[in-house]
Amino acid sequence: MARTIAKDHDEKRERILGVAARVFAEEGFARASMSQIAKDCGISKANIYHYYSSKDALLFDILDTYLCKLRDRLAAVASEGQTPEEHLFNFLRETLLAYQGMDNEHKIQTEGVPLLPLDQQTILKGYQREMVKQLNDIIQHISPEAFTSDKAKLRAVTMSVFGMVNWFYMWNHGADEAERADYARMVAKLTTDGVRGL
Repeated sequence: MARTIAKDHDEKRERILGVAARVFAEEGFARASMSQIAKDCGISKANIYHYYSSKDALLFDILDTYLCKLRDRLAAVASEGQTPEEHLFNFLRETLLAYQGMDNEHKIQTEGVPLLPLDQQTILKGYQREMVKQLNDIIQHISPEAFTSDKAKLRAVTMSVFGMVNWFYMWNHGADEAERADYARMVAKLTTDGVRGL
C-alpha cells in the first residue's frame, strides 16, 4: 500500500528548503551536512531523507523552486497599456522586490549550479535565460533602431542592467520597498536615456 502524504507535507518541505538554503549559504555546500540541516529544522535525519534522497537533491529543489518562481513573477509584469520605459521600471522594481528576503537562495546560485548534474544545470540555466530574454525584449522596445544589426550590443546592455540590479542586492540587503522602487526608477532612467543615445 502506497504511503499517504501528510497534510503538512508542503509546509514541512518549504521549511526544509528555507533552512537548507541558510545552511548552504552560511557554511558552503561542501561543508554543510544533512544532519545539520535536520537538526536546524527540528526533525530527525531519517525524516529529512523522507523528503530528499541526498544533499544534491535538496540543493536542486532550492534553486529550482527559487528560480522558477522568480521567472514566473517577472513574466507576469504587465506590459499592456504601458510605455517601454514604464515596463522597464516595473520589471526592475519587481526584480528587486522578489530578491527581498531571498538572500540565501540568491547567494548559493553561483556555487550551487555548477555542482549539479548537467540535466539539472540545463533546467536552472533555462530559467535564467528566460529572465534575460524578458529584460532583453523590454530594452529592445525602448529603441529598436539602436540594436537592429547589433545583437551583441543589446546583450551587453541587458547584462549591464542586471549587473546594476544585482549590485543593489549585494550592498543594500536591508532596503525597504520604497528604496528598491527608487533605485529601479533611477536604473530605468539611466537605461532609457543611455539606449536612446546609442
